[in-house]
Amino acid sequence: MQIEPLRPKLKKYLARHGLTRKYAKQAALFCVDPRYPSLGMERLEPKEYKLYSFRIDHKYRVIFYFK
Repeated sequence: MQIEPLRPKLKKYLARHGLTRKYAKQAALFCVDPRYPSLGMERLEPKEYKLYSFRIDHKYRVIFYFK
């Protein structure tokens, strides 16, 4: 599994909120095993959009879709 590079604006947001290292760790786990328990991956509503999310920490989540 491969993750597309983040846009510069998202990188700045992660840096400003001190999430760069947490994101990198969780993204690496996601690439190895998307269903790893600490990621808390879930499918979002409405299901026809096929959006998913995984947890960076208790407050922040990454929203994504599979290509």
